[in-house]
Amino acid sequence: QRESTQKKTFTSWINSILAKRIPPYVVSDLYTDIQQGHLLLDLLELLSGQHLPREKGFNTFQCRSNIENALTFLKSRSLKLINIHVADIIEGKPSIVLGLIWTIIFHFHIEELARTLACTYNQPSLDCSSAVDSSPKASRSAKKSAKIKERWKMSATKALLLWAKEQCSLHGSVSVTDFKSSWRSGLAFLAIIQTLRPGLVDLEKAKARSNKENLKEAFRIAELELNIPRLLEPEDVDIVNPDEKSIMTYVAQFLQYSKNLPETEEDIQEKVREAMGWLAELEKKLAKLLVETENETYYQKYKEMMSFMETFNQEKTPFLPVLSSKRGEAELSEGQQQMREEWDKVISQINEWKAKLDQMLPSPLDSVEAWLQEVERLQAEDLPDLQDLFKAMSVFREIIVIFKGLMDCFDSHLDTLQSFKNEDEENMPLVLPEKLEEMKRRL
Repeated sequence: QRESTQKKTFTSWINSILAKRIPPYVVSDLYTDIQQGHLLLDLLELLSGQHLPREKGFNTFQCRSNIENALTFLKSRSLKLINIHVADIIEGKPSIVLGLIWTIIFHFHIEELARTLACTYNQPSLDCSSAVDSSPKASRSAKKSAKIKERWKMSATKALLLWAKEQCSLHGSVSVTDFKSSWRSGLAFLAIIQTLRPGLVDLEKAKARSNKENLKEAFRIAELELNIPRLLEPEDVDIVNPDEKSIMTYVAQFLQYSKNLPETEEDIQEKVREAMGWLAELEKKLAKLLVETENETYYQKYKEMMSFMETFNQEKTPFLPVLSSKRGEAELSEGQQQMREEWDKVISQINEWKAKLDQMLPSPLDSVEAWLQEVERLQAEDLPDLQDLFKAMSVFREIIVIFKGLMDCFDSHLDTLQSFKNEDEENMPLVLPEKLEEMKRRL
């Protein structure tokens, strides 16, 4: 049944893309239609906006050549095509065809959309020794932005799931924990529709209906009101173990819809005012906490910081879209500029607090932490963009020498960390176990 559901869902998704083609093209049997290669090339051209080389005919050689062109293009996008061979596609092998189409859906549809959520869900973490850099100013530096995205990389699947959870969390008892059974009742689909277009559904009535009725209603409203293609049928979802890939493909369309919703200037300014209020409150909390923990032990201070960061990460989620606005300085209103300055200030204070705590680690952990930070700083540095190749090699050699010198201490620092006795004279812990685990992971 899983294979049948995927075939139906993936075919509907492909047809929704090919509908933009001139003239439009409709896939009737995925396993057969894909064998000529033209379908693959049409799909990839529409998704990428690029023109791909192709053979115009339909003989065996031309079909093989077109499929090879499609796979070569996908490999050029750094996609791993494991066990996907031209011969298997020409034969229309179901598992191979479905695997290939899923790779395309995930890369061009789900990952592309999830990337737009990067700023929202890439949260500061205590699990990284470097400074928390969630400043909206980072978006103005391509290199810095790329580095941050790499450091806080989150899988597209998890980002999409977090987005779905966020939409459903506004409606009380509707819980989403996966892309399987969480969607069986249909309530999650209806909750997302209600968040995106309030007033289209009645969730209280839905709770009294059967799963199939809710799913039928959700798919009908999504298609008629949100113009979201109907990729699934109720019987595909109302089963013990629904197909994860099919549900992800469908849910991603709701995210696409949300990205296309217009936002008025009034809405933006209201969000700015709310963010400013939250930042002011946050500064007060931070200042108060620093005073209250001044005479506490390192253990207690670090524990308080973890608690503060957990709350901070939860509270900031609704404000990140406006904090991470891609607008340039010239396009920002006075309120938005002020908000960015306040955000930078709060992030700077958090970074300072964490840096001070790292310096307060009990000996000999303080020297291990300092060494870790130095290695991580060196790893994160960009090499100078030098046109003079001899000079570039000279700079590179210097960096290698420094790095080798630092790595000479690796074994001793590892021994120190592993043999550290985490208790004082009264048998109380000196350092939170989470901090020790974090240092071990970084090492």
